[in-house]
Amino acid sequence: MTTIKGKSNAIMYYFCLYSFKMDIVVNSLADLPVVAQQLSDFAGTEKVFIFEGDMGAGKTTFIKTFCAALGVTDVVSSPTYSIVNEYESPNGSVFHFDFYRMKDIREAYDLGYEEYFYGGGICLIEWPERVEELLPENYIRVEINVEDENRRLFHISKV
Repeated sequence: MTTIKGKSNAIMYYFCLYSFKMDIVVNSLADLPVVAQQLSDFAGTEKVFIFEGDMGAGKTTFIKTFCAALGVTDVVSSPTYSIVNEYESPNGSVFHFDFYRMKDIREAYDLGYEEYFYGGGICLIEWPERVEELLPENYIRVEINVEDENRRLFHISKV
């Protein structure tokens, strides 16, 4: 196991010989831009990201920072009621999904999920367990665990 300290207080731990997963400890909101860049570097060409964590863990807060790292200049907000928000980045469209309020999987079909998930844009998905059977075969999983009021543990893996 290798420990690397960046410019912030975020500490990254690499596991696995081929870096298919990593854990990052975040001690404050100021660490999030570093984590967002690390996620972007880790993802490589992957375009679908799922975000897991309890309500209030910081999924939407981190997605806002990740969108900024992707070059999105629009105001990023939770698509809780619209299910999906679309943003433009220098590398194309970014789609932010929040499936928390989805009551039936048919809503994802009605939304045209295939065009989003398989259309080449970047997809950021909150509450992915609500559409688990529809997710592509390969994606990046970001699990956010609350350690205390300010501290979060990010488990990031390639699936």
